Amino acid sequence: MVVASTNAFSKEMAIRKRIANIYNKREENFPSLREYNDYLEEVEDMIFNLIEGIDVPAFEAKIAQYQRENAEQIMIAQARKAEEYAAALAASKGQPAQSDGDAGSSTGPQGHYAPAIAGGIAQPRPTQPLPVGSFPDMLGGEYEDDEKMKLRTERAAKAGGWSLEISRKRALEEAFGSLW
Repeated sequence: MVVASTNAFSKEMAIRKRIANIYNKREENFPSLREYNDYLEEVEDMIFNLIEGIDVPAFEAKIAQYQRENAEQIMIAQARKAEEYAAALAASKGQPAQSDGDAGSSTGPQGHYAPAIAGGIAQPRPTQPLPVGSFPDMLGGEYEDDEKMKLRTERAAKAGGWSLEISRKRALEEAFGSLW
């Protein structure tokens, strides 16, 4: 039974991911909150029907038509999502977000996501492998010397509520506690 539930779960996740990549409008794309909520409800109804296998050919036709009619908006939303992800990733590394100088450009900085179009349908962009190297190297950091590593280890231990003094005290208590 576990296998069946896993397949149902992966089927649902695949459908949700596919539909979310196509029906990717945000609240700011609608004049009112009511219209946005109606849009979200329509998308959820469609997802439910696809998962349950209810009138799948009709919904697939509806999705294909929506994709043809809104191909440009879908690409812009996917590019915006990729740019936001890249900015968040850069911020998590402590680097400022890059820009190419064009304030009105929707393609973003060089190296950011730009979907390829084949027959009016956005095709997934192949991913690039991570660089080979050490963990600090992958995060854009530098190699640490022994002193930096020792200081970082001490700070991390203190942040976790552990210190060398506590460890020594406990070792002594355990050693002398077994004598009596």
